Amino acid sequence: MRIGIIGAGLAGLTAARGLAEAGHAVVVFDKARGPGGRMSTRRTETAQGMAFFDHGAQYFTVRDAGFAETVARWEGEGIAARWPAAGDEAWVGAPGMNAIIKAEAAGHDVRWNCRIEAIVREGAQWRFEHESGSERFDAAVVAVPAEQVAPLLAPHAPDWAALAEATVSQPCWTVMAAFADRVDFAADCLRDMGAIGWAARNSAKPGRAGPESWVVQGSPAWSAAHLEDEPERVIAALLTELASATGAALPEALVVQAHRWRYALSGAAGRTMLWDGISRLGVSGDWLIGPRIESAWASGRALAAAMTA
Repeated sequence: MRIGIIGAGLAGLTAARGLAEAGHAVVVFDKARGPGGRMSTRRTETAQGMAFFDHGAQYFTVRDAGFAETVARWEGEGIAARWPAAGDEAWVGAPGMNAIIKAEAAGHDVRWNCRIEAIVREGAQWRFEHESGSERFDAAVVAVPAEQVAPLLAPHAPDWAALAEATVSQPCWTVMAAFADRVDFAADCLRDMGAIGWAARNSAKPGRAGPESWVVQGSPAWSAAHLEDEPERVIAALLTELASATGAALPEALVVQAHRWRYALSGAAGRTMLWDGISRLGVSGDWLIGPRIESAWASGRALAAAMTA
């Protein structure tokens, strides 16, 4: 089959790998300009060189035996490494979280900066509509956050659309700051300190370079309460919280930015994947299982297995 996949995150790319290995022709579409999604890494020039920030997912853990094999492959390829500072079971992409998505996307036909506006059923095929025209596929896969699933599926699978609408993600404000000197704090990360859900010395992760760099993420409750605040207010508030949590005056900032993730932590719909073999329509994503990187991988793998059974 010729299969179209909407979403080049880990769920979509894992499904793409399984389908391609089974001999299918796969095309993946993503509205982003490049690989990363919630595993993004931002690069910013400073007076002390390039600063790097994993401003989405901070690390991942491994429970499933199949995922362990995948992570071992990533480690062998040099795109994943352990990060003991976050825990004995913590792993990160190297030299950035997005290295994993870059590598997984490299072997596929991925159309970046291409938003699929609608999918239309035409006879035995699906037509994907985007601003440059349309393309037809024998099967369709939707692998995007729950909030983006419902508009695409409502005309074709209203029950699935309702499930996605009921599975609400939590938001997260993220502040990225590079400093002229080291923040005087012994640990490289901290959790659940006031408004801060997580903060980490990003420059201390394996394979990182550049100046002292921190990622500070508001807790889900704080981020929801301040979702519509201006970035400047968020930056001031979370850096004040960082200084309080570390007990240290922060050094001179080389650069400070903020990013608002409206759909940061997925919900959990209690499913693994969705597949209709008659219409040849499938859905994968972490929101079906729960907010973990491994969940996205497991959902994509399960969907590819169902489609090729």
